[in-house]
Amino acid sequence: MNVAKAKAAALAVDAIALAVDDEQYPPLLRAIQDPPPVLYVRGDPGLLLGAQLAVVGSRRASPAALRVAQLLSGQLTQAGLHICSGLALGIDGAAHRGALDAGGKSVAVIATGIDRVYPHRHRALAAQLEQVGCLVTEFPPGTPPRRQNFPQRNRIISGLSLGVLVVEAALPSGSLITAGTALAQGREVFALPWSILHEGGRGCLQLIRDGAKMVLSVEDILEELGPLYALQQDCFQTAAPVEGALSQESWLLDMVGFEVTTLDTLVQRSARPVAQVLGELSALELAGQIARSAGGYTRC
Repeated sequence: MNVAKAKAAALAVDAIALAVDDEQYPPLLRAIQDPPPVLYVRGDPGLLLGAQLAVVGSRRASPAALRVAQLLSGQLTQAGLHICSGLALGIDGAAHRGALDAGGKSVAVIATGIDRVYPHRHRALAAQLEQVGCLVTEFPPGTPPRRQNFPQRNRIISGLSLGVLVVEAALPSGSLITAGTALAQGREVFALPWSILHEGGRGCLQLIRDGAKMVLSVEDILEELGPLYALQQDCFQTAAPVEGALSQESWLLDMVGFEVTTLDTLVQRSARPVAQVLGELSALELAGQIARSAGGYTRC
């Protein structure tokens, strides 16, 4: 890969190119087994460094699944996460729109060149994401949609994210490929519990049977993301901790009681983003100062 040529090609189509050794290249993605040597980006590349959750699912989604994807994506952005998806029809589009409608940010990983939008009916959504989100791909400008590129794209969706939520998936399903790459990358996998009579949800039931976290509400997701959020913060931290970090952790510790304290209570008391509270809780848990229990956390 000639990085200079890649950067020139990106510049020619109003994009930027991030090489794997650039400071702005997302560390979580760099840590996977086969990171893309170059990422082409339109929009805000800084979003790639933020805490993200991937939301994926069927292109031919049911009306109920579309509503759930939009609702959960909005709630997750309000909790401080960005939504990452693939700009496809169905669940992907609903997830992007849910994040944007809630005033949040969203990252679309596409399987074409950065100057090509597929499917065509998502041109307006792609333009909106360029303004208040981010488009990203590993494929050079001019690359058309090719069947083999979509599974390859999926590893980037999971690699950028702390976890993957599969909203609705049949058997077999491309979303299950994304879930598989997430597991291989050490990410959390979440799935919705559909009825056994719903053909379009059997992939989710299989994921839950095989160990994915069942999701009934957004809290089920947020409670699992603490360790990976802490890992992401470790990846980003290149300088010594700022003075006062210990006192902030002690301040959070003071809010955890010897009886169970829920995550919602800690977020309300601290007035800090959920993802940040989860990261600090993980640090305190690793230090043996708190313990996770049913319904929340207790002080040791």
